[in-house]
Amino acid sequence: MDPRHGPSDRDRPILLIVDDQPENLAVLAAILGDDYQVRAARSGAQALRIAASLPRPDLVLLDIMMPGMDGFAVLAHLRQDPVTQDIPVVFVTALDDTRTEVQGFKAGAVDFIGKPFVPTVVQARVRTHLELKLARDRLSDQNAWLEQEVNRRMEENAMIQEVSIRALAHLAEIRDLETGNHILRTQGYVRELAESLRDHPRFSAALTSHFIEVLVLSAPLHDIGKVGIPDQILLKPGPLTPAEWEVMKTHAALGADAIAWAERSLPRPLEFLALAREIARWHHERWDGAGYPDGLAGERIPLAARLMALADVFDALVSERVYKKPMPFAAAREIIGAGRGTHFDPDVVDAFLGAFDTFTAIARRYQDSHGQAVFAPPPPIASPGAPTP
Repeated sequence: MDPRHGPSDRDRPILLIVDDQPENLAVLAAILGDDYQVRAARSGAQALRIAASLPRPDLVLLDIMMPGMDGFAVLAHLRQDPVTQDIPVVFVTALDDTRTEVQGFKAGAVDFIGKPFVPTVVQARVRTHLELKLARDRLSDQNAWLEQEVNRRMEENAMIQEVSIRALAHLAEIRDLETGNHILRTQGYVRELAESLRDHPRFSAALTSHFIEVLVLSAPLHDIGKVGIPDQILLKPGPLTPAEWEVMKTHAALGADAIAWAERSLPRPLEFLALAREIARWHHERWDGAGYPDGLAGERIPLAARLMALADVFDALVSERVYKKPMPFAAAREIIGAGRGTHFDPDVVDAFLGAFDTFTAIARRYQDSHGQAVFAPPPPIASPGAPTP
C-alpha cells in the first residue's frame, strides 16, 4: 500500500460514472477519485461496454438525461444482462420531482444524487451503497459456501449409506459362496428394467428418476435374510429336501423382519429401507400367486419386488453353482419368456426381452468364475441424483 495515496488501485472499489457532459464527469471524478477507481462513459452504449468488461464496476452513477439512450434505457439493459444485473445503480439528475424518483426506483435504481453536486452528500451516498453491496456480496458468498457444504455433506451421507448397504448385503453374499457378484448384477438388471418401463402407462407415475435411484440403492438387501439360514442348508452342494427348502424360504421373511426392526429404531421413516423391506419379503412372489412367503398375486406384489423377481431368477439361471453349470443366455431367455403372466408381470417380461442384450452385457461384466466371484470393483458410488453404472 502506498502511504501517500491510501489503498492500491487493486483494493479500491470501482465506480462507473455515466454522463454526456464532460464537466459533470470531471466534478464527480474530483469528488470521488481519491478513494475509488473511477471510470467514465459519455454515452449509454459506452457505459454498457464498460460495465460488462472485467473488472466490473462495483457501483454505477448514471445520468438520466442523455441523448440517444437515456439513463432509464441504460438501466434496463444492465438489469437484463446476467453479468451486470446485480451492479447497484444510483441515478444522477437535475430533475427534482417525485414521479421521476418513483419511476427510477421501479426501474431498479438504488438511490438518487441531485445536481448540482454536494461533495459530502455524494461521498456519503456512494460509501453507503458500496458498503451495502459488500454486505450483500459477503452474504451471497456465505450462502454459496453453505450450499456447497450442505451438498458435500449430503453426498458424504449418501456415500456412507451406500457403503453400509453394500457391506450389509455382502454379509449374506460371503456366506453363500456361489453368489459372487450377484449383488452387482441384480442392481444392474433392476435398473435396466426400471429405465425400460419408465414411459409405460402402467409404470410411468411410479418409476420416477428418484424412485429408480432408491430402488437401485435398496436392491442389494434383497437376500439379507440369508444370514439367518443354517450353513448346512445354505451351503449344501446339491438339491434341498422339502423340509430344507421350507427353511430356505424363510430367508424372505427373515430379511424383511430385520429391516423392519431397523426401521423401528429410527426417528423418521427412510424411503430406501421401506423399499428394501418390500423387496426382501416379496421378491419370491409370483404373478399367479404361487410364490412365497405370502402368496401375493398380480399387482398386489409391490413393483420393486416384481422387478427384483425377474432379475433374481435370470441371474440364478445364468450363474454357476456347485450343483449346476450356468445356463446359456438364450435358454434363460426362453425360460423367462415362458414365465410371462405366470411367474412374472407380463410387462416386466416384455421389458426384459426388449433389453436382453443389455442384460447379457451386465452378466458378462460382473461374471463369476467357477462358482467363485470375480471381484471386479463395484460401481462407483454416485452423487445424489446421479446414475450408478
